[in-house]
Amino acid sequence: MLITRLRENIQTILDQDPAARTATEVVLCYPGFHAVAIHEFAHWLWSRRCYTFARWISHVSRVLTGIEIHPGAKMGRRVFIDHGMGVVIGETAIIGDDCVIYQGVTLGAGAAARMGAKTRGTKRHPTLGTGVVVGSGAEIQGDIIVGDNVRVASRSIVLKDVPANSVVVGVPGRVVIRDGQKVKDDTPDPEAEAIKSLKEHISKLEERLELLDGSLHSGEPGVHSGRDPNDPQDPVDLFLHGAGI
Repeated sequence: MLITRLRENIQTILDQDPAARTATEVVLCYPGFHAVAIHEFAHWLWSRRCYTFARWISHVSRVLTGIEIHPGAKMGRRVFIDHGMGVVIGETAIIGDDCVIYQGVTLGAGAAARMGAKTRGTKRHPTLGTGVVVGSGAEIQGDIIVGDNVRVASRSIVLKDVPANSVVVGVPGRVVIRDGQKVKDDTPDPEAEAIKSLKEHISKLEERLELLDGSLHSGEPGVHSGRDPNDPQDPVDLFLHGAGI
């Protein structure tokens, strides 16, 4: 069974990654393959209550691959962790078949679940359905369900359930496409609002600079202070005089 799963993982990488040329290259050079293979053994130990040994195996895997998978996490078949550096998968996370996870992804516990012994043994981490793709740097937090065939955009932060066949983007994550159709969402986008405010501020600064530049070239009183440019105390005049202009 284990050999069959490993062969499936190798073939999945060959099918999905154009940079993979041979099975030997995958086995020797792909940390995502190594992390998933080692997790199979660590999870087997965990399910037999060899908790400390299982954690030690997962720690060794983290040192070798840069990918941290808790041995208690449940992982389906043909899961592909591409590149993988910085990936963190929590204890009660469940990952369905044929999922793709890119570097820097976190499948973590929500803030409310970080209560130590009070939540030990409870479901604290997300469940990914079949065929989910999670972009680099994305975070999926809490005991939520991400449906089948969902695409989570890079750097998104997902905090609530996502229906199947959807595309999620943003902070916090919002469904923008569902079943191939665009979804109208009136939820304010903090990032978009911040960018808009910054653009408006830059536009106002550019207008003020144009006015100041025009006043300096026309010899009119400087708009920066309203003082006569011939006044030796004018800071702009002093600067120009000191520069020999």
